[in-house]
Amino acid sequence: MYLNISEMGKGIYGIEAASHFYFNKPARTLTRQDAARIAACLPNPKVFTIRPLSPHVATRAAWIQAQMGNLQEDPDIQKLLQ
Repeated sequence: MYLNISEMGKGIYGIEAASHFYFNKPARTLTRQDAARIAACLPNPKVFTIRPLSPHVATRAAWIQAQMGNLQEDPDIQKLLQ
């Protein structure tokens, strides 16, 4: 629920709005890199910007993507993705 209501940029609320604003596509079609960048802007998207890409977001997004890879084979995660 948090990703559906949190501010992801000035006046941009929720993952769907952020996906359209930053990447011109629906959230369900985001790449892992796109999703990681949106997640990395939290908790302060006015300082940790996606466009232009702030150093914090770039570094944090890489870490988030690594964690996605670590969780990829987790059985509980796989159940959620089905």
